[in-house]
Amino acid sequence: MKKSILFLILLLSFNYIKAQIIANPLNLNYRFQPPREEGNRMGGSFREAADPEIHIFKDKYYLFASKSGGYWSSDNLAEWTYIPIHSIEIIDAYAPTALVLGDTLYYLASSSPRIFATTNPDKDEWWEVPSQLGLYEVDPAFFLDEETGRVYLYWGCSDKDPIMGVEVNPKKGFRPIGEPKVLISHNIEKHGWEVPGENNDRYHNGWNEGAAMIKHNGKYYLQYAAPGTEFRTYADGIYVADSPLGDFVYEESSPFSFKPGGFIGGAGHGHTFYDKYSNLWHTATMRVSERHMFERRVGLFPAYFTADGTMHAHTVWTDYPFQVPQEKVDFSTNDFSMKWKLLSLNKKVTASSYLKNYEPQKANDEQVETWWSAKSGKAGEWWQVDLGSRQQVKAIQVNFADHDFPFLDSFVYQYKILSSNDGKKWKMLIDRTNNEKDMLHELIVLDKPTETRFLRIENTRNIPVGKFSMYDFRVFGEKITENSVKNFTVKRDETDKRIYRFKWEEQPKAEGYILRWGIKPNELHNAVIIRGTEYEGRFFNVDNEYFFELTAF
Repeated sequence: MKKSILFLILLLSFNYIKAQIIANPLNLNYRFQPPREEGNRMGGSFREAADPEIHIFKDKYYLFASKSGGYWSSDNLAEWTYIPIHSIEIIDAYAPTALVLGDTLYYLASSSPRIFATTNPDKDEWWEVPSQLGLYEVDPAFFLDEETGRVYLYWGCSDKDPIMGVEVNPKKGFRPIGEPKVLISHNIEKHGWEVPGENNDRYHNGWNEGAAMIKHNGKYYLQYAAPGTEFRTYADGIYVADSPLGDFVYEESSPFSFKPGGFIGGAGHGHTFYDKYSNLWHTATMRVSERHMFERRVGLFPAYFTADGTMHAHTVWTDYPFQVPQEKVDFSTNDFSMKWKLLSLNKKVTASSYLKNYEPQKANDEQVETWWSAKSGKAGEWWQVDLGSRQQVKAIQVNFADHDFPFLDSFVYQYKILSSNDGKKWKMLIDRTNNEKDMLHELIVLDKPTETRFLRIENTRNIPVGKFSMYDFRVFGEKITENSVKNFTVKRDETDKRIYRFKWEEQPKAEGYILRWGIKPNELHNAVIIRGTEYEGRFFNVDNEYFFELTAF
């Protein structure tokens, strides 16, 4: 009897932890956007959610993001429920911001002074608040200083204009108190990460935007994004002050939220918040930016303050499976990554069919910017990977690509995943033939690991409006190990201190490399995944010396 009870407890505990394992980008029902001329890269419809904020209201999390037609709620930051909204007439505007004041939740978005409020965000029951804001500003962000009860508004989105701020009075329609103040100006001469380009290489002002504020130990941390949402180098930096409107001083460890490498890049225009257990998190914008520069997703990253008061975010392993703890933890010493190896990367693949430039190999190349597409959306189209030998599989992330899809309200994929040891006899591993949820980036953690060599995903629903297609089919299992690298050399550019160049010796069987850096020895808080044996980073700050570490995994 005791053994049975112990087994049940262990089983329940495993399932509880399993339910909290996620991988970026968040698995949301990203909304289709109509084709647009401006910012167009490939044409056609695309999906988008960006510029996220997450707030706790009445013990639930609410996620707001641009162009989403609503927002999402969650009890655990891992599983999200979509709430479509019609009572907010500006719900499809860019860069929404929310403010919790007592038992009321307020909503404001870009380029409009209109403010809406509710006491029950689980219902489509918002009302418009008489507004005296009088500002038509882009990328607004509310901030409540809980110690003083005073409310502030920050904004800015420009390659010329600065980040601004002003105090507002919620009791008088959020009327500004005093004159707006300049808080952050462009500084590409000293901050390499503010320079636009996939490798920060265009050498003109990027877009400083997406302000957000958080307070810690009496200090005010004003974060902002640069250099542009369409780049993998999109990141968030910080200025710090002793008061909500400054004077602000640049935090030299910036950017604190930065993810140029991995399956999906970008970690800018975000919002930092505490969860129910006082753990710090950062949510931010991740990019696809192939069909349109605003083709974007939402990411979630563990964050923390160090003893000296600098803020950092774990990003490097967050497009691999990681845990969302449901208790107080220490993110400064643990990123809660599962450290499961990517088994599918560049393995042999086949498919039922494919289009030119969308070959099967594009679905396991670890690049969200490329994808495989079948020739049709018919039931029976399939894609298959040979892991090379029998491997222990723990999780699979399916990332659908919507190839040739028109502008839709939503779309539900239905499919099955089969496993085989010989590529001939197949058995059902995952059955989504009756799926009714719009899930674009589902991470499926298996109830128990399975050993297999071949995996096949097969479409089971006729898609009359597009092709069956995937950005990547990612298979995870066995533990990652990290080892030191031989002949690691670091050189700073003699004429431009924003640039460092790195080279090293190729390590046998290495899946990739992790470059870590920081402005203090033994405090290497930033990191990037690299595929290859050399790397150029143009995102460093001129006034700092840096310390580096490179490992192979």
